[in-house]
Amino acid sequence: MPEAAPIPAAPGGRIISASPSITEILIGLGLGSRIIAADQYSLPLLPPGTQEIDFFYPDQEFILGLEPDLLISTEVNTQGAADNPFKLLEDFGIRCFYIPTSTTIAEIKRDIRTIAVELGRSAQGEELVAAMEREIQQVADIGNRLTADPAFIRKTVYLEISPFPNPYSMGRETFMNEMIEIIGARNIFSDVTGWIAPSAEAILERNPDVILTNVNFIPDPVGEIMARPGFDNVTAVREAQVYVIDADSSSRPSQHITLALRQMARAVYPGEYAALGN
Repeated sequence: MPEAAPIPAAPGGRIISASPSITEILIGLGLGSRIIAADQYSLPLLPPGTQEIDFFYPDQEFILGLEPDLLISTEVNTQGAADNPFKLLEDFGIRCFYIPTSTTIAEIKRDIRTIAVELGRSAQGEELVAAMEREIQQVADIGNRLTADPAFIRKTVYLEISPFPNPYSMGRETFMNEMIEIIGARNIFSDVTGWIAPSAEAILERNPDVILTNVNFIPDPVGEIMARPGFDNVTAVREAQVYVIDADSSSRPSQHITLALRQMARAVYPGEYAALGN
């Protein structure tokens, strides 16, 4: 299929967003008011009355009835699908634009620029990326100063995305790992690539100095970690260095990762990053 021209930047363009990270980027570009429907996790970011769409099992006829000009999706929505879940929309001439799944900070910046160009907002996209880079550099300057000191000992960090009995974390080639390195710490699973499901034994063996969790679907994620059998021997638990960080900004590949970056920095090295703003 030939590449479609960017849709016009006029306020009348009606957008459907398929993921919260895309929604956050669109809002950052000043296009939030043009979103007419989105996934359930995006709805809290949008005005009341925005339609909810199930993007894993989309009702294409319902989406057609909304008369969108553009649907922006991610690879996650089409991954493993036997058929393109948005083929009917494309057959009716609706532009469906797919963003690759971002795993690194560089790819997040690429996505911001790609969406901005697609929507005729290149200048705003560059401003959004520049602001993100400034915030990251503010943290990196402190991290670089710390690690340049020969006497400095990096703390080791375990970042948990899902709790026991099915823990989930990440290794290198992920933006979360990059963030741990930027603040001057070391991910205990940096020798592994991508997203991982570590065993309790692996966590105990690597004995992190600090544990970070972005789990937000159980009542007390810190208490759950502190009470795990055998974890009383982990340095982070023994020294009460277990902290919650914001789930959305730490897991969604958008410009808002800088919020989680600052939280991580203050949790792991509170004295060194005390002056960072929220």
